Amino acid sequence: MATDELAAAPVPAPVSPAGGDQSAAFSFSIWPPTQRTRDAVVRRLVETLAGDTILCKRYGAVPAADAEPAARAIEAEAFDAAAATGGAAASVEEGIEALQFYSKEVSRRLLDFVKSRAAEAKAEPPSEEAPAAAEGEAA
Repeated sequence: MATDELAAAPVPAPVSPAGGDQSAAFSFSIWPPTQRTRDAVVRRLVETLAGDTILCKRYGAVPAADAEPAARAIEAEAFDAAAATGGAAASVEEGIEALQFYSKEVSRRLLDFVKSRAAEAKAEPPSEEAPAAAEGEAA
């Protein structure tokens, strides 16, 4: 092959390892989180509410049957609050801000939930079984 033939040969466009064209714009969206991410947040909240955590030691563990619906409600309320303030993020920076707000809302609502649950437990009068059991132990 002559040098002129090599120069005239078409050169293919570079292709990325994934098979896409490198000239295509890269798109990255951090907000809203995927359903998979939201489900992971709920699972982590359930572990935090019902597990052996510092929060449970301080405010009391939530029974597993109550932890799941509470975790779903906490996550949904936090997501809705973040979506209302952040909406559809136009840039990565706005998405990061919305995600930070969502994270803070999850934490705040989790703490509010365990504190209110602990306050309700203290406000409830002791059941009739508790004094009877205490008297039985003293006898």
